[in-house]
Amino acid sequence: MSIEKIGVIGGGLMGAGIAEVAARAGLETVVVEISEEAAAAAEDRVRASLEQAAKRGKIDAADLDAALGRISYATDVAHLADRDLVIEAASEREDLKLDVFRTVGALLEKSEAILVSNTSSIPIVKLGAVSGLADRVMGVHFFNPAPVMQLVELVPSLTTSAETLERMRSFVADGLGKQPIEATDRAGFVVNSLLVPYLLSAIRMYEAGYASAADIDKGMILGCGHPMGPLALCDLIGLDTIRAVGISMYDEFKEPLYAPPPLLDRMVDAGLLGTKSGQGFYAH
Repeated sequence: MSIEKIGVIGGGLMGAGIAEVAARAGLETVVVEISEEAAAAAEDRVRASLEQAAKRGKIDAADLDAALGRISYATDVAHLADRDLVIEAASEREDLKLDVFRTVGALLEKSEAILVSNTSSIPIVKLGAVSGLADRVMGVHFFNPAPVMQLVELVPSLTTSAETLERMRSFVADGLGKQPIEATDRAGFVVNSLLVPYLLSAIRMYEAGYASAADIDKGMILGCGHPMGPLALCDLIGLDTIRAVGISMYDEFKEPLYAPPPLLDRMVDAGLLGTKSGQGFYAH
């Protein structure tokens, strides 16, 4: 079964980016959001990103118009019933994602559609269990910004079928032109298991007054050849997302290095989430 119709649940930074990737690959895409206002914001994100790509010469005007024409926006999950693939990109909250998988799983029960999550930390097996489609559920984790980043983590659970994994491997590599790697269903997968402890360590260093945010970042850029410093990267990813991944990893492994430091908790509580809110470790 070929994948031609895509549904994306959530039109935030990741959801909008995934929708753009699908549309630019020639796929009919619908983005489902919780309200008309959220749907309009998602549309604005996609349009702005495509216009930026056109300014950089990555696409031409015809490609821009074609991509925009392939994406529609809705507030009713019923619009997902005819999709070949549905990608959940809602907020990184386990209770919310479980509700989404219950609802959408029932909607897709009689089809052959695959239901995947863009989660960076929540156990895939839990999502599959509540969906009623355990063999057709897995993790397909994109990285931000999705139109630019080439890596996609494929995360089958204990109940994911070999056919589902193969279909997603082919879809990501051949359909989207991305580079897939396979990870086991454990909190953090490959990249975040390595990245998040590093980011949390940088936050602890800043919290303890070892150095300024700018000097911590400069140290890793100029001393280790990183393209971006850890605190700037936290702002880009979103401090709420970093915190959620850290909590999920700590809950599973009980390793102190995964526990979010108090400063991160306070910043998230204050709404200082990084780029998305206009203020994090830096002003945006």
